[in-house]
Amino acid sequence: MIAHVILFAPKADLSDGTREELLSGLAAAAASIPSIRRFRVGARVTHGLPGYEQLMREPYAFAVIIEFDDVAGLKAYLEHPAHKGLGAHFTTSASHSLAYDYELIEIPTGRQEPGRSLR
Repeated sequence: MIAHVILFAPKADLSDGTREELLSGLAAAAASIPSIRRFRVGARVTHGLPGYEQLMREPYAFAVIIEFDDVAGLKAYLEHPAHKGLGAHFTTSASHSLAYDYELIEIPTGRQEPGRSLR
């Protein structure tokens, strides 16, 4: 599985209307790009644990995590017209952002659902 991970900090003066347009663009991309398997967006959680949050160099307020079956699916997403518009919007709306792609594997946790085994 491939995960496209975006960390995003909106500009301080971003209007509520522009924020709504950005969320609408995310929803439209999620609905219209067939290679997307899972699309999640979230706001950063802070908890005050000493020595942990202070190590973060940039305050990224939001994360977007988009999952694909393979690199071909990621490329199809990146080349899709809905992504091109969304990418332009992110560029103009962000004070700073990062985007990275990762190949992920599942690591068993040892927790099982009732009635299920690892085999």
